[in-house]
Amino acid sequence: MSLKAFEMSPKGTELSLDEIFANLKMDQDGLIAAIAQQHDTKEVLMLAYMNEKSIRESLETGQVCYWSRSRQTYWRKGESSGHRQRLVSMAFDCDGDAVLLQVDQHGPACHTNRRDCFFFEVKDGKVLIESDPQ
Repeated sequence: MSLKAFEMSPKGTELSLDEIFANLKMDQDGLIAAIAQQHDTKEVLMLAYMNEKSIRESLETGQVCYWSRSRQTYWRKGESSGHRQRLVSMAFDCDGDAVLLQVDQHGPACHTNRRDCFFFEVKDGKVLIESDPQ
């Protein structure tokens, strides 16, 4: 079975988290893209990666946990910087290849100390830096 089997189900249909995990399209390393969005403003803050363990931990603790591909370890957002992400809600896309995290971001989301990671903006064929570090 795949998530496609559920796409025409009516609102309120319940699935178990295990059913979702069985149908997610993880990459060869067991990772799935996770988009963090500020829950109240809908501002897209960052993209990172999660695996089943980090998803479960985030749901259990309310503190967002990612898998760091560069460090090859779990990364609890804000653990060292103090710029934490509190999980407000989590959703999976219809194809099962992305997670959307609604978060309450405390401080900058980007390691460059900017509010979000999407500050390289293309305008008129040029790429401009559109925000200052905080």
